[in-house]
Amino acid sequence: MDFDLATVQSQLEKWRDQIWLWMQTPSFLAQLGAIVLSILIAPLLAKILQRAIPFFRKEPAETVKYLKVRQVLYKLGGLLRAVLLVLLLGLSSNILLAVPAFSQDWLVKLAQSLAAVFLVYRVIKVFLRDAFYRKLALWVLVPLSLIIVLGYFDEFKSLLSGTVLLPMGNNPITAMTIVKLVVFGFLFFWVGNLSNVKGQSAIRSQENLDAGVREIVAKLFQIVLFVIIFFLVVGAAGIPLSGLVVVFSALGLGIGFGLQPIAANFVSGLIILFDRSVKIGDYVNMEGEKFGRVKAINIRSTTVATADGKDIIVPNTKFTEDAYENWTHDNPLQRYEVDFGVAYDTDLDALVPLIRDAVLEHEAVLSDPDVPSVEFRSFGDSAINMCVEFWAEGIDDGPNKFTSDVGMIIWRTLKANNIEIPFPQRVVKNIK
Repeated sequence: MDFDLATVQSQLEKWRDQIWLWMQTPSFLAQLGAIVLSILIAPLLAKILQRAIPFFRKEPAETVKYLKVRQVLYKLGGLLRAVLLVLLLGLSSNILLAVPAFSQDWLVKLAQSLAAVFLVYRVIKVFLRDAFYRKLALWVLVPLSLIIVLGYFDEFKSLLSGTVLLPMGNNPITAMTIVKLVVFGFLFFWVGNLSNVKGQSAIRSQENLDAGVREIVAKLFQIVLFVIIFFLVVGAAGIPLSGLVVVFSALGLGIGFGLQPIAANFVSGLIILFDRSVKIGDYVNMEGEKFGRVKAINIRSTTVATADGKDIIVPNTKFTEDAYENWTHDNPLQRYEVDFGVAYDTDLDALVPLIRDAVLEHEAVLSDPDVPSVEFRSFGDSAINMCVEFWAEGIDDGPNKFTSDVGMIIWRTLKANNIEIPFPQRVVKNIK
């Protein structure tokens, strides 16, 4: 312990002496002054430019032209301080080298390298809004930038290339292969995701195609696109086709042990899309009182939107293995009924056409395949129980409150014609 402590003290003394010697040289003091001056001037110049240039001054409104370009320009304003610091340090380096009394810039170059790392940090903070991707970029790109600017990139690259993880003849899987796989995978799949969104939107906007056909083509486009991206990533990472055999063998083993549900849902999703037993916009009622309109059919699951604003994520296998009701599969027409009661002294022969005609005036009530039917149901304790059956197009949910509207029409019609809606009657005897 004494030896180690003495060694540390000796090294610290050497550094102290070296710094003291530097502090006595004009070139070191000039470099230190240039660094401090650049750090002070950079934010002042950034504020002046932000006020002077309209693109940097105010965030663009949603209604302006070239919104995406304007948003990028506005975000670039957040990089001005870091960019100016790099430029000012570079200018200071040239000035110091031009003055014979100083003629050194190693400290300024070191500061400029650190400023470049700071610029990378600012780019990540400004342009990456997603918390996960921001943290990932900070933990990967910032250390990598530091390694590059300090001049250790070649050694770091050699270390990764020499670390063999999986021997495969002339093309082993190394740590560098994994790094390339991650980097190119992130870039290609990020671009692929943007292309997928744009491509599917373009396909779904083709009104001349049937809705089901559009959905099938959109999903096929998604599958083909990501298969192509997968092979591009593998090729960019330098993984040979023989390595893919190993990967797919491991993947097949994983499917056999733990990924069977995912594979089953994937296949079920394709079956749903091709046999069209469930389509976007269908109203389905599943076991467990889960009902709503199909919002999206994805590779693994189907999203069902309920009337109360909730989304139910249903595994695709539920639509291929379990029973469910599809209310709008082949025919969007639905039959509904509304019960009501009238007093026993009501003229039912006059009541039937009266209610039927009143209900038929509702714009959503159809006369085909059948006009509204007013039917006798039963003799109740206090009233004659009647029912109106009618046809309408769509689901009695959300904006379409068919049964509620018809119930209001019946109530108004009965009130307007002085037809009594009786209350339950009870006879109470006084027992002495």
